[in-house]
Amino acid sequence: MHTARFRGVVACAVAILLAACSPAPAQEPSRRAAASDDVMTSKNVKLVANVPRTAPLNGPMDWNTDLAFQGDYAFVGNFGGFAIYDISDPAKPRTVSQVACPAQQNDVSVYGDLLILSVDEPRSDETCASTTNDRNWEGLRIFDISDKASPRYVASVATDCGSHTHTMIPDGDKLFVYVSSPGPQPNSKTCPAPHELIQVVEIPVNDPKSAQVVAKPNILPGQQDSMSGCHDITAYPEKHLAAAACFGEGFLLDIADPVNPKVLQQVRDTENFQIWHSATFNNDATKVVFSDELGGGSAPTCDSHTPSTKGADAIYDIVGGSLERRGYFKIPREQQPDENCVAHNGSLLPVKGRDIMVQAWYQGGVSIWDFTDSTQPKEIGYFERGPYPPDSAGGVAGSWSAYYYNGYIYSSDIRMGLDVIAISDPLTDPAEKSKMPDFNVQTQKSYGGQ
Repeated sequence: MHTARFRGVVACAVAILLAACSPAPAQEPSRRAAASDDVMTSKNVKLVANVPRTAPLNGPMDWNTDLAFQGDYAFVGNFGGFAIYDISDPAKPRTVSQVACPAQQNDVSVYGDLLILSVDEPRSDETCASTTNDRNWEGLRIFDISDKASPRYVASVATDCGSHTHTMIPDGDKLFVYVSSPGPQPNSKTCPAPHELIQVVEIPVNDPKSAQVVAKPNILPGQQDSMSGCHDITAYPEKHLAAAACFGEGFLLDIADPVNPKVLQQVRDTENFQIWHSATFNNDATKVVFSDELGGGSAPTCDSHTPSTKGADAIYDIVGGSLERRGYFKIPREQQPDENCVAHNGSLLPVKGRDIMVQAWYQGGVSIWDFTDSTQPKEIGYFERGPYPPDSAGGVAGSWSAYYYNGYIYSSDIRMGLDVIAISDPLTDPAEKSKMPDFNVQTQKSYGGQ
């Protein structure tokens, strides 16, 4: 999802979409004009629990955003701050604490006793009491979560153009964080030109107050004066690889030295992709799924007027160290004209020997799909609600992030809160054997001994 800085870009995206998209192959007919609380699923999927947003994180623009996990806890970012839930019983999640700390987007990650929030909105200062009156600061906020019932703000790092998303790369007693942020912005105090695609923040785990920007790698020379930056980067530290979705192109990076990433390959898809949004490796790092956030997250691109290769996922095999595109995946259910729908955040299911992913599609819901055959990806199951009623925010709603963690799918629904979803299927059931101590989706770890 793009913030106010990109409303002009998103408007252009929607105009391009409406003007240039040719008819798509026939999809499953539109099935209903259901209410937003009507739940629809495939036969192998069920809703286990829902935790609605509550004060102080339930205002009109207090949207749920990204998710992270640690032990029996789920951490949910929100434009108003973040929440911590006890998920020791997934059927009965319990709110442990909520922290009011407003900013867009507040994407969240956790490492040890540290929680990191991305702030991609100029604020008056770095504290949780900041306002939007004097726009002097944006970047990362760092909290101590050793006491889950009482998180404590401890530090911040200002970064150029803020932090739309971030990616952790642990390295001993240091935590390197790749900051993804778009820019530059004319006449901005916090987002001047030139602007590199990546900024690297070093956080000493035992002294987070000394965190600082240590590098601004120039991985794409010559584009700093125009709109540049990355939207999302997924690191696979044990493979020394990262895949970066940088708005207009995708990158495969060597991160053996986290402070000095090196470009292995740059790929573009000007015919089908508009906004390179995010990336996911398969378990053995022989494939990368890049997603396209056509329309910026607010447009209804899952309809019969939008080709199945746009606002979708592109599957690339890594052959001889190079990315080669093999196929595309898009949910097969046509959505209503008032439902924002496009490929968004997802993760692998830990099924050894297969490539299976769960993914959020905003009001398209949650899709579980198999890309073991890169050329013929197939949906296994789905969960979705009916259209959210239009309001002052344009009716933007649906699943922001959907990730698999220790037997269940957790979906951060923008308006409806935290969903816990179960899938029972011969293809996905083996994932239940895998237990992870923690999970930050942008920092992949291998499973199954591979």
